[in-house]
Amino acid sequence: MPLWLDLLRTPMAAPETNDLRRMRRTWQALCILLALVVGGFGPLRQWVGRPAVAAVALALLVGTALYTALYLARKQRADTAYLDQLGERE
Repeated sequence: MPLWLDLLRTPMAAPETNDLRRMRRTWQALCILLALVVGGFGPLRQWVGRPAVAAVALALLVGTALYTALYLARKQRADTAYLDQLGERE
């Protein structure tokens, strides 16, 4: 079997659990919300003021960065455990 076909058949990640799916969707929502706040900075600034919009954008940026680190750590742990389990079967 060619190497590329063998690699296609090799599992690369664990099946997504409900918790990881929820975390991924929360992370996506945070990213979209951050993009909307940054994209709408001008109109939001006129509505609530520059310091308020900057504070919200900064809070979303920090929150998204921290949540990304948490999600990636849990996803890596799940993938490693799954691939270790597959290796034990062979």
